[in-house]
Amino acid sequence: MSGQARKWVWESSASRGTARLVLLSIADRIPDDQCVAYASVTELMTRTNASRNAVRTSLALLADAGELEILSDYEGPQHSTVYRMPRPAAWLAKVAAAQKADPALSPEDVQPLTDADPAPALKDLDEERLRKHRIWRAAGSESSPRRQNLPGSQSAPPRQNLTPPRVGNGPPSGPESDPQNCSSEPKVNRRYSSSSAAGLTSATDWQVDDASLSWAQQQGHLERLGEQGLQAADAKWRQYRAAWSPRSADAWAADWRSWIAREHTPTPQRPSLYALPGGSTAPQVGMSKADRHTAALLAAIDEPTGTE
Repeated sequence: MSGQARKWVWESSASRGTARLVLLSIADRIPDDQCVAYASVTELMTRTNASRNAVRTSLALLADAGELEILSDYEGPQHSTVYRMPRPAAWLAKVAAAQKADPALSPEDVQPLTDADPAPALKDLDEERLRKHRIWRAAGSESSPRRQNLPGSQSAPPRQNLTPPRVGNGPPSGPESDPQNCSSEPKVNRRYSSSSAAGLTSATDWQVDDASLSWAQQQGHLERLGEQGLQAADAKWRQYRAAWSPRSADAWAADWRSWIAREHTPTPQRPSLYALPGGSTAPQVGMSKADRHTAALLAAIDEPTGTE
């Protein structure tokens, strides 16, 4: 069944870059039509030749885009994380139902998958088959046979929160991520380390790409903030990122989306937050002294610290 899952990734997934490699690596491990497989972050790092942070970012974006589900009630050998690919599972379930009604049908004769075709409910997973593939109920979840440590399983570090710092909602048009090596991470892709300046740019020079603008519109941020509010948020972001080291365009895009998602919605009752770091602090015409003090105070409270 891994072949069907890989086919779906190649033909239907909107993922790109490292996220696509991560999804293909998980699809390659799928044993049956339930489309459930386990994989540790270490294994995915080895398969994709990407850093730990890039793999974790890709997993979070794939989950946000609905192309991957994290089954927290289950675990694989050495507490590996268990995933399900819901869209291939929905397609295989549709084919099975059609062939049950007409055994002569081939998968090519079945109507293409639509949004109205849901994946089978997680409660309907066949746990006996999962155990056959070394996937067990996690400790503390519903009762199940006691899992045993099987010889030969690859060790992996304890499961960690998949959401990396400063990463918000992934774009519905397709998750994208590039490796970012940090000094504290294993240099599994040292040969192609990001220490090279090629392809890096500063936040000031980075231009908002079409995918990010489309994401802002589809997520409702453009309607929520308005064009002027979005431009103000963009200027605010550039002020705070001006001193950051150069990064890839994809990394800036992910950080920009996270900033826009956290930006407050402008309200008529709220004074204009004119206080920007390094910018003009001149109050707007018509603002009273009390309004000016309130605006500056609210601006100081709202400013991110960079540790979110």
